[in-house]
Amino acid sequence: MTVQEKIALLREYVAKSDRIVFFGGAGVSTESGIPDFRSVDGLYRQQWDYPPEMILSHEFFESKTAEFYRFYRAKMICPDAKPNPAHLRLAQLEKEGKLTGVVTQNIDGLHQAAGSRKVIELHGSTLRNYCTLCGKAYTAEDILATEDVPRCSCGGVIKPDVVLYGESLNLDTLNDAVDAIADADTMIIGGTSLNVYPAAGLVKYFSGRHLIMINLSTTPQDDSADLLINERIGSVFSQI
Repeated sequence: MTVQEKIALLREYVAKSDRIVFFGGAGVSTESGIPDFRSVDGLYRQQWDYPPEMILSHEFFESKTAEFYRFYRAKMICPDAKPNPAHLRLAQLEKEGKLTGVVTQNIDGLHQAAGSRKVIELHGSTLRNYCTLCGKAYTAEDILATEDVPRCSCGGVIKPDVVLYGESLNLDTLNDAVDAIADADTMIIGGTSLNVYPAAGLVKYFSGRHLIMINLSTTPQDDSADLLINERIGSVFSQI
């Protein structure tokens, strides 16, 4: 089957579905200029004083907070990033009553910027930050406006509302994702390696009609898909 034939079949699946859920990862945002973690040009292959996976851990945040924020400001907050065709089409599908939810591993807020309202952020968001002492909320702009370790007006250290390595996913968020996936008649997975758990394990809760994979690289779930499209996700969504 050619790529165009696959996209035509995807259009047919979308047309016949009314409870689509989208599950996405870093590859959804790379076309917006946000680097992913594991590709050739991803953050994990860039040189820092410490490996990025160590920097983005709870232990590192607690013990070397200034170094954490040096990396975080430089690589994790992307104020100039804009939604790409995948984000925009998903938001449109929601408005059309086709899409019931977006479950994302991304922390950039681009789905909401595109207009999506039913977004389940498994790993939190760089757009939200809070004081570890009093809980006062701060924006990403507030963090960018500071140097060294950002502190609250009460003196407490400000922490991003992001799930770091060594931290557990929010149970309510996980349950919301399970409910959305279990209720879907079609699940589209895109831009994710499906290697990060527990997020990747959510796929097992889908029991609908069509499982669709849109990814440049292979995943452990490819053999389970009804439709597999190895193309850029923005390119595919711009045609459906």
